Formats: sequence, C-alpha cells, structure tokens
Amino acid sequence: MGDDEELTYSDAGVDIGASEAATAALVSAVGDSEGDYAGLLDIGDRYLALATDGVGTKLLVAEALSDYSTVGIDCIAMNANDLVAAGVRPVAFVDYLAVDEPDETFAEQVGEGLAAGADEADVELVGGETAVMPEVINGLDLAGTCAGLAAKDDIFEGHAEPGDALVGFRSSGIHSNGLTLARKAATKNHDYDDPFPGDGYETVGEALLEPTRLYTDLLDPMREHGVRGAAHVTGGGWTNLERLGENRYVVDDAFDPQPVFEFVQSEGNVSDEEMHRTFNMGTGFVAALDPGDAEALAEATDGRVIGRVEDGSGVSIRGLEL
Repeated sequence: MGDDEELTYSDAGVDIGASEAATAALVSAVGDSEGDYAGLLDIGDRYLALATDGVGTKLLVAEALSDYSTVGIDCIAMNANDLVAAGVRPVAFVDYLAVDEPDETFAEQVGEGLAAGADEADVELVGGETAVMPEVINGLDLAGTCAGLAAKDDIFEGHAEPGDALVGFRSSGIHSNGLTLARKAATKNHDYDDPFPGDGYETVGEALLEPTRLYTDLLDPMREHGVRGAAHVTGGGWTNLERLGENRYVVDDAFDPQPVFEFVQSEGNVSDEEMHRTFNMGTGFVAALDPGDAEALAEATDGRVIGRVEDGSGVSIRGLEL
C-alpha cells in the first residue's frame, strides 16, 4: 500500500462485517439470551448480569513499550461500561491472563492496572486465571468477566424513541477498539517511542495507551433522569447507536476528537466515514432520554446534549451518513 492510499479497518486486518456474521452464527448456535450489552439472568426480584471482553491489540502497543501498567484498567472498563449501558451496577470482576511464558514483571504491571480499574469502578476483584500456553499464545492476552446486579425496575429499556434527546459523554481517547487500524496507521511513518506530534503525550505509544474511561459514575444520574437506553461507543464506532433501535440518530454537537484521532487519520489517510465507523472520535458513551430531562442530566454530569432521535434509520454525525 502506498503512502497516499486510504487505509481501512479491513485493510488493517479486521473485517467488521465478517466479525458480525461470525458472532451471529455463534449466537444462533447457542440460542437466544436476554440482554444486549450484558447477559441478564433472572434471579427472582432482580437480575444478575454478566459481560465479557478483552483489551485486544492494544496489548501489542504495551508489549512494544514494555509498559503494561494501564491495560488492566482497559480490561475492567470495557466490561464495566457495558454493564452500565444496560443499567446495571458492576460489583465483581474476574480476569483471564494467557501467556506464552510467565513473566513476573509484566504480570505485576497487569495486576496493578486491574487493581486501579477495580478501585475506580468500585468493583471487587474476586479471582482470575493465568494460563501458560506457548503453542497457542504469542506474547499475552488479557480478558475478563464483570458481574453486576440490578433491580428489575432499574434496567434500562434499551430502546430510544423518536423525539428523544441524545446526551454524550467524552471519551479519554481511543479506548480499546480499533487499535489494529490505529497501530497500522501510526506506525506507517513512526515508531511507538517517537515524539507525539500533538498535545498531551510525549510519545506516539503513550497516546495509543491512554486507558479507557470508566462510566460507572453515570449510572445513578442516568437512572434519576429517566434514561431509556444507552450506547457504549466501542467496536463499530458510532454505528453502536443503532443498538438503541431502528431509528435515525442525528448527532450535530459531538465532542471534538482528541489529537490522537487526527494523528491516526492523517498518518493512515483514513476517511471520515471509516474513522466514525471504527472509533469513538471523542465521545465514548451516549444516553437517550426525554428531551425535557436531557439538559438536567448534562448539568448533573460532565455530559452535553449532542443530538436527537428521529423517525427513519441510520446515523448522521458531523454531516456524515454512516
């Protein structure tokens, strides 16, 4: 690929369409389950909720820099935030660390990140597993499962309605999605330890490693202000809004993307549409609710009204149709 050719997520090695088809095949084989962002188990007067996710290829940046101190935060956040999107309070977490060979140094760093993430999310680390699998793993992989509890009346409906307002909440950066594309773009002309050509970071790798923001502090305000549904803007970028139902989602005042997104787009010659279909672009969490309550929710948190829900289909953001 020449320097002037446009880089896409598929070119980088991740085909979203194929991934969704494989997921659908798996779900079809195991049967339907209740819940979207989290699996919900009816245990009488409340739900037990479970979410599972990993850190993905962000681990390769950590490996290149020999700095695993923040990936544990990502692991907690990617799971806990999914529970919050369902209206569930995270309460406990277990991790799974798979390695090709044991190493006390990076294991300790991973543990420090998990502890920091658990403290911020106010969840208990109740165990985990470290597996040594030299013929399966090259380096390491980190994933986890988060458990949560919610009274049945506390679960979000999960569906937006035409006329609803959309309140957005800023991300901390790339989070833990789209790193395959971000890495390919960033390393076309740079090394991870090169100076970052923007504000806030010393190196390119440091910008990519910024840990995922935790949104657990939003749960109570969202419940208090009658949020109908929420979207955690992860894999698939802004198309995650469509998980709130078949409506048209118009976003006309999203948060500005952080400099790391501008860097990735410029270095990879990535189109605006591809950027918004892959990354959060500065807004990592979105809530849908009655417009009469939207400003109050924004004022009670660090959010702002970024758009609205209309009849129709698709996502329109910054003039782009996704």
